[in-house]
Amino acid sequence: MTSKNTACKVAAFYQFAPLADYRELREPLRAFCAGLCIKGSVLLAQEGVNGTVAGSAEAIDAFANELAHGEMFGGRLDNLELKFSTSEAMPFGRLKVRLKKEIVTLGDAAADPTRQVGTYVDAAQWNALIAEPDTLVLDTRNAFEVAMGTFEGALDPGIRSFGEFKDFAAQQLDPAKHRRIAMFCTGGIRCEKASAHLLARGFAEVYHLKGGILRYLEDVPEAQSRWRGECFVFDERVALGHGLRERQKDAPADE
Repeated sequence: MTSKNTACKVAAFYQFAPLADYRELREPLRAFCAGLCIKGSVLLAQEGVNGTVAGSAEAIDAFANELAHGEMFGGRLDNLELKFSTSEAMPFGRLKVRLKKEIVTLGDAAADPTRQVGTYVDAAQWNALIAEPDTLVLDTRNAFEVAMGTFEGALDPGIRSFGEFKDFAAQQLDPAKHRRIAMFCTGGIRCEKASAHLLARGFAEVYHLKGGILRYLEDVPEAQSRWRGECFVFDERVALGHGLRERQKDAPADE
């Protein structure tokens, strides 16, 4: 059993995949996690699954195996975006498995990542892409997240929630002017929705960072990094730096 003061493994995951039976999956998934003393948050919707959970290394490995290979999802999560990190203490107070209309809320029926998304760019190729002068580098996260850290030269949309991205795109982005867009977010899920939205609106070249900022911070050496600051995460760790290291607890947050 993982206590509040015991180091544990953290899994952040998502996949857009048709889950017509998502309501029936809630209780089996909750029971499976509870049986392993896993805590955190999982969202289930008809379009897929999204969440961050923590527990012992053995429990998280068993959880990840069940998602990808177990009977519960029956092989439907065969392209799961999954990232592991560690926490000095349990970063969640309880377990929540919730049913949602969308696993990330945008409110655009035309934005369907199960049909089309932008072009994935691995962390190793990201620096070259965003260095090209005709590339608009776009941070799709909320303003308070951007304030803690972002990529050099990235455009901050100034949104309070991801649901505002549609209005920002309608007012500030033009398919004729912005021919190549490279977008990023924490783990990749918001970019999948945002890229589907832009493609549906006629944007020609839309790229997004595969695995998000977290994968970049894990894979790219700090000496080669174009990331500045820290990456906000939605748990008690608050923010992570290069190598997915936790921020110092006495370090002041950016205003």
